[in-house]
Amino acid sequence: MKNSSLRWSRSGSAMGVAVTAALAFSTPSFAHDGVDHEPDATNAYSHAPIGVMGDHLHKAGEVMFSYRFMHMDMEGNRIGNRSVSPEEIVTTVPNRFAGPPTLRVVPTEMTMDMHMVGAMYAPTDTITLMLMGMYLEKEMDHITFQGMAGTTRLGSFTTKSSGIGDTKAAALVSLHDEPGHKLHANIGLSIPTGSITESDSVLTPMGTRPTLRLPYAMQLGSGTYDLEPGLTYTGYDANWGWGAQWRSTLRTGTNDEGYTLGNKHQLTGWASYQFQPWISLSGRLTAKHEGTIEGFDPRITAPVQTADPDNFGGKRVEAFVGLNLAGQSGFLEGHRLALEVGAPIYENLNGPQMETDLMVTIGWQKAF
Repeated sequence: MKNSSLRWSRSGSAMGVAVTAALAFSTPSFAHDGVDHEPDATNAYSHAPIGVMGDHLHKAGEVMFSYRFMHMDMEGNRIGNRSVSPEEIVTTVPNRFAGPPTLRVVPTEMTMDMHMVGAMYAPTDTITLMLMGMYLEKEMDHITFQGMAGTTRLGSFTTKSSGIGDTKAAALVSLHDEPGHKLHANIGLSIPTGSITESDSVLTPMGTRPTLRLPYAMQLGSGTYDLEPGLTYTGYDANWGWGAQWRSTLRTGTNDEGYTLGNKHQLTGWASYQFQPWISLSGRLTAKHEGTIEGFDPRITAPVQTADPDNFGGKRVEAFVGLNLAGQSGFLEGHRLALEVGAPIYENLNGPQMETDLMVTIGWQKAF
């Protein structure tokens, strides 16, 4: 597992890439001064922060390709809005399944890396189609406590999973378009291409190391076709841009392993300021709500919090700062590079559940 210094090193590397790119993108451009109500497509603030998906439409016949890398760190545990220690968890939280009366394995750290490759195509000025595939890498550290009770630490272990995640398809449909204000509907579908049968070796309270099916958080997909409706508004005036987006993930049916992940609802709002056509900075707030898991996988029954379907979901509020760069001339013209860094400012979780520490997204976009 990556320790704290390595996690910050990754974030620092992302910042270094952004600074280097800023120097390359800063070729002077006088074609667009950014003072109109309607920004030129080459202006840095004409797109939302890189962490916002499906934020804009394209003109008829345009194609855009994109790549995003998202890194997330989680460390420590929380019940509701209160942080709890591993010792408190194993002495007070009941084990839902047969075996010890309380939990005996506690996750302590988790990282997730997500690679997202996307394409957008506009058959008309009012409809843009979007397709996105992803590859996930997950890693989780645990502490195992000895025997059926007590606070004696037996040892630690790490589980890993990686592979293709669920595939996203969507149509963005314009509802209102006037200078300075745009509104469109997001009509999306998540296709269950990610595995829900990942397994790895674990350390049990009795000291054995069997290979078991990993808990829900370490699986790569939902196993169900999920509806993803949304509504996106964007506005512009002089060098300022702003916007808001509501998006939901609505699960349909039960997957082949006997459970349904909780529905998700997210509301996000942002504002950005363009210093020059090639660079803008942004701030963003996001409020999220996620439900618990319904049903359960009969092969996920270890005495660990992540095996209990009730220990999922909750409420989160997150804050982000971002940087958008837009190439203005030469070989960089039309290329966009963006960075966004965020952290939670409020978490009230159905716990015990792991706390989120840091989220970093870096991305590239190019329209043709």
